[in-house]
Amino acid sequence: MSQELPEIGDKNFEEMVVKSEKPVLVDFWAPWCGPCKTIGPILEELAKKYGDSFVIGKCNIDNNPDLPLKYGVKSIPTLMFFDGGELVDRITGAVGQSEIEAVLDKMLSGEKLVSPLIVH
Repeated sequence: MSQELPEIGDKNFEEMVVKSEKPVLVDFWAPWCGPCKTIGPILEELAKKYGDSFVIGKCNIDNNPDLPLKYGVKSIPTLMFFDGGELVDRITGAVGQSEIEAVLDKMLSGEKLVSPLIVH
C-alpha cells in the first residue's frame, strides 16, 4: 500500500519546512524522471518508519520552479535535509535506503558534521 507524501512547493515551503518543529526531508523530483520513481517507494517506507521524528515530502520541480533554483538543484532526484529551516545535508541521485537512513539517523543523534554524501 502506497503512502502519499505531502507536496512541498513554492507556496507552502515556509509553512512546511522553515516553520516545521520536526526536521524535514524534501525530495526534489519530476514525474518523467526514472530514478525518481525508483526512490519514491523508499521514501514512503522511510515516512512510515521515521514519521514521528521527520516530515518527508516531495517537491515537483516542474510545478515549483523557485525552490530548485534557490537551492541549486541541478539534477534529480535530489534529497535535501532541513533542520530548523536550515539546509543541513543533501543527497543527489538515486541511492539506497541505507544511505538515506544514515543521514536521518545522524540528524536524530544531533550530529552536525557535513556528510560525505553532500554534492556541491
